[in-house]
Parts: sequence; structure tokens; C-alpha cells
Amino acid sequence: MNIIEASGLTKVYSPKGTAKVHALDGLDLTVPQGTVQGLLGPNGAGKTTAVKVLTTLIQPTAGNATVAGVDVVGEPKSVRRRIGVSGQYAAVDENLTGFENLEMVGRLYHLGKRESRRRATELIEMFELTAAQNRPVKGFSGGMRRRIDLAGALVTRPQVLFLDEPTTGLDPRSRLGMWDVIKNLVSDGTTVLLTTQYLEEADQLADDIAVIDGGKVIAAGTADQLKARIGGHRVEVTLTEASAADTAREVLARHGSGEPRVHDGGRTLEVPVVDGTRALQYVLADLGEAGIELHDAGIRRPTLDDVFLKLTGHMAEEEQESQESSEAEMETAQ
Repeated sequence: MNIIEASGLTKVYSPKGTAKVHALDGLDLTVPQGTVQGLLGPNGAGKTTAVKVLTTLIQPTAGNATVAGVDVVGEPKSVRRRIGVSGQYAAVDENLTGFENLEMVGRLYHLGKRESRRRATELIEMFELTAAQNRPVKGFSGGMRRRIDLAGALVTRPQVLFLDEPTTGLDPRSRLGMWDVIKNLVSDGTTVLLTTQYLEEADQLADDIAVIDGGKVIAAGTADQLKARIGGHRVEVTLTEASAADTAREVLARHGSGEPRVHDGGRTLEVPVVDGTRALQYVLADLGEAGIELHDAGIRRPTLDDVFLKLTGHMAEEEQESQESSEAEMETAQ
């Protein structure tokens, strides 16, 4: 059973003095119940706009969508009773304690005083915030704020949880902790739609991934299926000195089947190859002859980063510089 279905979703903005912008341009999406659906794409691709349409925050210009069998345009209140939403920034009252924030959410949903307090206590324990529950949120770390925000989205036990870049700005330890929480929610039957700028996150969490660009889905499938689309292996070398990058790039280009990529400040280079073992032998021989010392070298399979580059024409990391998507900017301009 598909718990989210979208067909031909279109959202057109007409900022004053500028041409019309299609934030969504015929987006199609289906999400089976009890799964994690990842949405990947550069800023301005339509990810956040899609989430806002599906959560009834904005209406589409055209197309239709249902969540838990309910039309998002025709019955928005009914949709809201079935969903939870956690945005890019923690929506909490900094002057209230963690417990008070969750209790307030329950009261806003008319759960009653006793049930609101019982649910707040349950979520505080689930997210391991017992020691901090009576402290004002303004003293919380970034990871703790994200946990309280996600806990707030779960107060009503939603069928579908929308997470818009839930781990942005978190340190690696906090990010891993949030991944565990999301996995546990899904194991209990919650369906999750996740937008993320971290490809490793999609690889770890998503059952299926939709790559969005230009307001539409340009590729979809499991992480392995998407990686298989670009096929082959990569020879990757890490140099001892970045000053040798130009020579190393020439060597990799000579033995690769595509353009070499350089990252990690010029110390790491990689190139797609046809025969991984043979290409690696030739690359090592030529680098040795050129007197270039290596810290590491090897063959690897394609990653979601490679998929993203192939499909959108640029690296996902380039999109991490701005936390504000151009979609939000367009909505502000309306």
C-alpha cells in the first residue's frame, strides 16, 4: 500500500519583476507504507516545496497528492491529523523546558492535560533527555534541540513523518544518534519522507531514493539500483603531498574512462575505469615512475555522490554552503 502518492505536482511562483519560476514541474512520487523515502537534490530542486505541498503548508498550482489516502488540497485538516513534521530548524520555544515544550504540543492537539504529560514523559525517555527535561531549551546543544523538535513531531503518533534535513548542523555523534531514532520509528511502523543533503544519510536510512532536479524526479530506486545505473569501478589515490595533484591527474586521465575528480584539498583523486585491477596496476606504476608518494590507493564501487554528480552535473557538497533553499526565498517573495 502506498501511503503517499503524488501525480503531476506543479508549483509556479511569479515574483514581482521576474519571470515565472517552476519550483515543481510535474513531480510524481509514491511511498509505500512503513518505509523511508529519501529525497535528494540540489538547493532549489523542489525538495522543500514538495514537502510543503504534502504537509498542506502550501497548495500546488496543478496536480494532486494524497497522504494516508487523504487529499492534501481537499482535506488539509484531516491530513494534518495523520502527519508529523520536523523542519530544517528546530521549532521549539527556547524559554520553556524540554518537558514543557512537548506538553504544550500535546495540549495544542487537544490531548488533555493528563495525556499530554504522559506522552511528554514517554518521549523524553525515548529520546534520552530525562536529565535535561527540566532545563530551558535555550541551554540545549544543537543535537538536543533536534531531538526535542523530532519528539514534538511524534506527540500524536503520526502515520507519516516528514523530516526536512533533520541532521543539518549536527556533529557526527549526534547524527548517528538521530539515525538510530529514525530507524526505530520505522521498525515500529512509521513511514518517513526524508530530505537530506548528506548522501551517506540517504544510503544508510532510505529504502528508496528519488533524485529531484528542476522540480521533477529525474531518477528513482534503491541506493544500489541508482549506483548500478552508472556502473563500473573507480580507482582512487590519496597523495602524500597535494602539490603532486596535477601530475597525478594526468596519470589517472591516461588510464581512466572518464574525467578524474579531485577533492580533499587536492590530495585525493579518483577516476572511473573499465578494468579496475589492471587500471590500478598501471596507475601505481606510472605514479611510482613519476616519484609521487601515496598515502593510500585502491578500487571502489560508485557511491551516491557519483550518482548525484552524474544525474545533476555537480557535487552534493556544493549545495551545503547555503542552508536557505531558493525555494524558501521564492515563497518569501510572494
